[in-house]
Formats: sequence, structure tokens, C-alpha cells
Amino acid sequence: MAVNLKGKSFLTLMDFTPGEIRYLLDLAHDLKVKKRAGTKGSALDGKNIVLLFEKTSTRTRCAFEVACMDEGGHVTYLDSGSSQMGKKESLEDTAKVLGRYFDGIEYRGYSQKIVEDLAKFSGVPVWNGLTDVDHPTQILADIMTIEEHCDKPLNKVKVVFCGDIRNNMSYAWMYGCAKMGMHYVAYGPEELEVDEQVLAAARAVAEQTGGTIEISHSSECLKGADVLYTDIWASMGEEDQIPAKVELLSPFKVTMEMLKETENPDILFMHCLPSFHDFETKLAREWKEKGYDIREVTDEVFHSRYSIVFDEAENRLHTIKAVLIATL
Repeated sequence: MAVNLKGKSFLTLMDFTPGEIRYLLDLAHDLKVKKRAGTKGSALDGKNIVLLFEKTSTRTRCAFEVACMDEGGHVTYLDSGSSQMGKKESLEDTAKVLGRYFDGIEYRGYSQKIVEDLAKFSGVPVWNGLTDVDHPTQILADIMTIEEHCDKPLNKVKVVFCGDIRNNMSYAWMYGCAKMGMHYVAYGPEELEVDEQVLAAARAVAEQTGGTIEISHSSECLKGADVLYTDIWASMGEEDQIPAKVELLSPFKVTMEMLKETENPDILFMHCLPSFHDFETKLAREWKEKGYDIREVTDEVFHSRYSIVFDEAENRLHTIKAVLIATL
């Protein structure tokens, strides 16, 4: 099947067919081989992209910048202090101006509506680098990494997300697993209620692809997992919630004991990063002094043979490059 994504925005995996996602994954695998061989690309020659960051990031910014420059493109970076968007100029006006200057726009920030409006008004492809409810470029990299390390086809893979099952990574995983016919389990405390609209939308897609989307509060769901996935308990701007979240989510911290409960000797541990896995960061040390262990995974697991977090981080580059090339 021929796939043509030129001019299409990348706002959520829900906008793409399984065949289109497969195309992006295959392209990413090919681009990784090309990168490793040191082959310089030219697919983005003459292309200019702008990165709009309301939330800071290491991997997302670096991946977009290197991906573009690897293929001959040029990048402009604007953080919240470098743009008038939403302050002296409306989002609509900003989008229309940027669409005249740039061939594509990346946005990383808060509301999903912002990235949708940028796509609506700019007239050029817009890419979602993270919002409060989705993180599609991360999921694309995660699925690519699973394909590199798991000898099963995707429709036989079971992913268990442990911890805050209401966050953007949990929802993004629901969408990704639904689209690719995978088995997804959100494993967290009963007190956390998943957005019913998100769940219904993911399950409707899963019915068509043969996927399974589950919510569980019992460790029984860990059995047979191929991947255990987690994320930090308090995202940017949520530091005031840390004491309550530590109390609520500590039983779902990923430990070696949890890995053993999967009964899978080839279990994989994944994390979108950054991660609190030791006390070498300022925030982890400060909260430890206050009596709170904010680690969502133990250092033993993070550095174990089961952990593929840095392969996963590298693949942000290759999958984002695939998205840029396919849509531009």
C-alpha cells in the first residue's frame, strides 16, 4: 500500500492508520541504519522548522534539531520567553505568521488545543512534541525500540504501564497499542480514574485491530508482560503534588521484585526519561531530606540488563526524523 503523508500534521497517533504508523516505523529503522553508517542525508534541504517550547526538554529538542540538520534542514528554537504567542499576539496570528516563514512547526507544552490550533491556522505540518494528554513522538520511538528488542510481533506484545495511569504517557500508550493491535494494561491505584473518553476511543480502535486496553489495580496483571513502563510521578509544574503522589504511587514503583512477578525472563524495562532512579538529582535529594522517596523505579532496575531506556532515548531521533521527512 502506497503511503503519502506529505503535508500531514503529527498531533496524535489516533490520526494515523496502522499502515501509516508501520510506514513511519520502517522509515525510522532505515534512517537509523543510515545514521549509523555515517551517511549524510539531504531529504530536508531548504526546509526550515521552528520549535515552540513552553515546557523544557532534553531529548525532544535535541532529537528535532539533530534530525533536521542531519538531513540538511535548518532549525529555529523559541521558548516561552522568546515568543509573543499568547501574550502580545494571539495564537492564531502567531500560527499564520510562522506558517509564512517555516515549512513546519513543533510544539511542546500544555494544552492539546494549542497544537491543534497551530495546525488549523498555520497551513504547514505541525508536530506534537508533548502536551498534557499525549506524547506521540515518544510512543513511536518506544514501539521502534520494542521491535529491536522483542522477538514477538507487535500484536503479541503486552505492555504494562505502572504508576500514574492518568498522565499523558499512559494515554499515549493506549492510543499506540490500540492502533498497532497490542495488549496494554494501565496498572495503578484505584483512586485514579482514567479519562472515560480516552479509554472509549482507544477501545473502539482496539476492537478493529485486535488490541486489548485494560485498567488494573492488581499485580496479577503483571504476569506475561513483555514490557514494564513507568514515568516520573510529578511532571513539570506539579511539584506541590509530590507528597500525595509518593503516598499513592509508591506501591507501584518498579522494582526487581515487580519484574519477577511478570514471570518473563526476557522482560524489558522502559521509561520516557528523565527518571528519578537514584538520589543524584537536586530534586530527589531535597525530597529525600523531607522524608519522601520520589523514585518511580529503583536504580537496580534502571541499570539492569532488562533496561533499554537509552536505546529508547536514541530512537527519539530516528523516529522524529522519519516524521519530519514523511510530512515535509
